[in-house]
Amino acid sequence: MRRLNNYLNGSWVEVESEGAVPVYNPATGEVIAETPLSTHADVARAVEGAKRAFASWSRMPVVKRARVLFDFLAKLKAERDNIAKMITTEHGKSYVDAQAEVDRGIEGIEHALSAPTLMMGESLAEVSEGLEQTYYRYPLGVVASITPFNFPSMIPLWVMGWAVVTGNALILKPSEQTPMTTLRLIEMFHEAGLPSGVLQAVNGGKEAVDAILRHPEIVAVNFTGSTRTAAYVYETAARHHKRVQAFAGAKNHAIVLEDAVLEPTVDGILRAAFHNGGQRCMATSVVVAVGSVADEVVERLAEGARRMKIGHGFEEGVDVTPLIRKEHRDRVQAYVDEAAMSARLVVDGRPAIEEHPEGFYLGPCLLDGVTPDMRVWQEELFGPVLSVVRARDLDEAIAIANRSRYANGAIVYTQSGKAAQVFRDRIDAGMVGVNVNVPLPVAFFPFGGHKDSFYGVTGENGKELVQFFTRKKVVSTRWF
Repeated sequence: MRRLNNYLNGSWVEVESEGAVPVYNPATGEVIAETPLSTHADVARAVEGAKRAFASWSRMPVVKRARVLFDFLAKLKAERDNIAKMITTEHGKSYVDAQAEVDRGIEGIEHALSAPTLMMGESLAEVSEGLEQTYYRYPLGVVASITPFNFPSMIPLWVMGWAVVTGNALILKPSEQTPMTTLRLIEMFHEAGLPSGVLQAVNGGKEAVDAILRHPEIVAVNFTGSTRTAAYVYETAARHHKRVQAFAGAKNHAIVLEDAVLEPTVDGILRAAFHNGGQRCMATSVVVAVGSVADEVVERLAEGARRMKIGHGFEEGVDVTPLIRKEHRDRVQAYVDEAAMSARLVVDGRPAIEEHPEGFYLGPCLLDGVTPDMRVWQEELFGPVLSVVRARDLDEAIAIANRSRYANGAIVYTQSGKAAQVFRDRIDAGMVGVNVNVPLPVAFFPFGGHKDSFYGVTGENGKELVQFFTRKKVVSTRWF
């Protein structure tokens, strides 16, 4: 069994702890590697190396730092398909979705090449008689990122690009469930010329996370994951005087109005709900069908869901791929079991469990007549489950969506400009779509939600991460 290592000071280092967790191929159930569980001592070793690297890396001109990113970008593009294959193997998502994920990560690195411009300060020559003031941006120091299982290339690439190009030394803890892709990316970054110690990888679980959150010389923490863990990360890191941003869960609503063009609307909802096994924070998990269109929307969704192909991520034309672990699949199934006692289970994907015993499969599940008092509406499932709630009009639909504790993404399908404007202004979500199935911002727009979908101030990507990973100095100057 292949046991993975940490990546410290430019080389692979064994973790002394005997503790480890298996890495599965979700499509087959096969154990393909072991993730070692790093200890506080392993994190401390990474911090020491990062401190040494920061001393020189932070003083390197930002243009030269960007050149290292440029060389990494070339390697990344050349290895794009191989990385996608690694993602499909350890995560289970389709090869097509994996390629798209790598492409979004590439976009993030491409945008990070604009750091010399985005790190510019501002100045004013005469704030007072003979007095000028200027602010400059400086890197923070040793920073950390804890990344999720569902995007093992895209999110690490977003974070590592901006963290290092702004002059910091980054300690990255990949998900213990899908670490192999992330570790390869970190190795490639060093192959492209990144100095040793600027980017460290520490594998592990809760002990490694706690060590990161509590270490006094880690000054900022970036996190993406479940709401429960995000709240813990945010509170613990802040209590230890760190700058922190924690991207959390979601319950994204898609409102379908009576004037919506149904064919592309339904097709888009099906892909947003069921591709990637529903395991993404931008997945559509609730449809609010308004007025007389509700019956037809449910009928079309059911027809489309029944046609979706369930299978291995490398199969041609596959739509619904396995969930990350058997335990997670069983948890999602339990939500469906409970909801089916109150709502109408229009499409039952549970037989896929027996039909595909080799992996962690669950087919598309469509529930109609769901209400906000049901757990299936209230909680993030992270699986191929789509709930339909019915509303009289747009006002009620918005009110239903806004009752959710989450406020990550929301969509309206309509041909009415007025309705779209009302929705845009009144919906409580950080990322909003109008006839857009997954309103994921491109690399130079910020990513992030509201309420229990995000804890922090600055979002992900571009200017937002420049702000997060730098501090300002304001210099007042007068000459006599």
